[in-house]
Amino acid sequence: MMGYYNSSLGWGMGTFGWIGMILFWGLIIWLILWLVNQNKNNKINLMGKTASEMLKERYAKGEISKKEFNEIQKDISK
Repeated sequence: MMGYYNSSLGWGMGTFGWIGMILFWGLIIWLILWLVNQNKNNKINLMGKTASEMLKERYAKGEISKKEFNEIQKDISK
């Protein structure tokens, strides 16, 4: 039976297979984008300090002036 081909064992997944594959990859892409966004939002927390604490340290080290400190503090508190 050389040329015998059973379509149920072949490459085709049918309509529901393609929909499932699109949903699966859509979920994977969404998960990756969500994780990247979470990392952006929590970047300061990953360093263990808030923006206000880092600003106070920079002011204490003399890296910024009092005027710069006050301007940045206003921006942070918004």
